[in-house]
Amino acid sequence: MSSTLRIVRWVTWGLVALVIFVGTGIAIGWLRTEWLGQRPPTVVTTTGTPAVGGPFSLVNHRGERVTQDTFKGKPTAYFFGFTHCPEVCPTTLFEMSQHLKDLGPDADRLNVVFVTVDPERDTPELLKTYMESFDPRIVALTGTPEEIASAAKSFRIAYRKVPTEGGNYTMEHTASVIVTDAKGELVTLIDYHEEAPSALAKFRRAIREDKA
Repeated sequence: MSSTLRIVRWVTWGLVALVIFVGTGIAIGWLRTEWLGQRPPTVVTTTGTPAVGGPFSLVNHRGERVTQDTFKGKPTAYFFGFTHCPEVCPTTLFEMSQHLKDLGPDADRLNVVFVTVDPERDTPELLKTYMESFDPRIVALTGTPEEIASAAKSFRIAYRKVPTEGGNYTMEHTASVIVTDAKGELVTLIDYHEEAPSALAKFRRAIREDKA
């Protein structure tokens, strides 16, 4: 056999081996992705705004059934609390009443909603009496325990019943005010006892964006 023929055969077998090697690698890769269920990472896009709020059906302190659509069309400030709250809730509602006064005519462009986390005690009748101490534009909501739990979950509100002496109880709950835009989407949060100028600036921002 001539040297030229041997060289040709070596090159041919080398090419065959290369094809087998590459083909095996492709096959293994295919097995890993198809048989083992692996896939390339999926690219996830986000607006950067947490999903807060959602459908709810509750009863206001006037005995009327309302939903999230009742408050759409204006920016809305939601606060979750309860009437037997010793400090956080009445303080926040007094502050919200003052904010509405300080906003002047722009206050009419804002909804303020107080949602109880204690539906066992906070009936529409009790809420009506309780709300007489605050700005009349603030709406209070209650419902069944299931309806309240669903609304709280939508707004990412945590709460729980805490037993106290004498067989009574209190409620621990998230104390922030949630501000949504006219479409019901999150704009910002206002912390408990946040300085008034900062809170007012956030409300004015929500109102301003609604005007734009």
